Amino acid sequence: MASTATHLRLIIKQALPILVAISDEEASVKPDPMKWSKKEIIGHLIDSACNNHQKFVRAMEQEVSVFPAYNQDAWVHLQQYNKMPWSQLLQLWQVYNVHIAQIMENLPQAKLHHKIYISEEGPFTLQHIVADYNEHLKHHLRSISTEVQFLANSIQMVY
Repeated sequence: MASTATHLRLIIKQALPILVAISDEEASVKPDPMKWSKKEIIGHLIDSACNNHQKFVRAMEQEVSVFPAYNQDAWVHLQQYNKMPWSQLLQLWQVYNVHIAQIMENLPQAKLHHKIYISEEGPFTLQHIVADYNEHLKHHLRSISTEVQFLANSIQMVY
């Protein structure tokens, strides 16, 4: 999974300067009352890192792991990401994802077949969950900026 880790580091490296250029005010704007602001999107990606961190490590410990689903809208609302400084959210997002890349890079090949169930869905392999992490990240970055969309689309993943 070293190539997946390299891919994640490239996403961070290319997206971060674009994200940093967004003002705190602009990052707080909700395009619609039912849609997330840029701050809330990054907050959701932090939640995703947190949830997937657990999946990656616990799935290495045992051949079959079961995880609860999480209500992403409730998590974003309850944590009040829109009230946090944009720079603080970006730092946390960056550092957590660098850590996730480190985990990806060191996943033992023999553990990649381990099964994961999320709520009543699955089984998924650890390899699938890890590979899907970067796609999920790019999906949400594309909604933040057309520049991020261009960069995220230009990054090719090789398995």
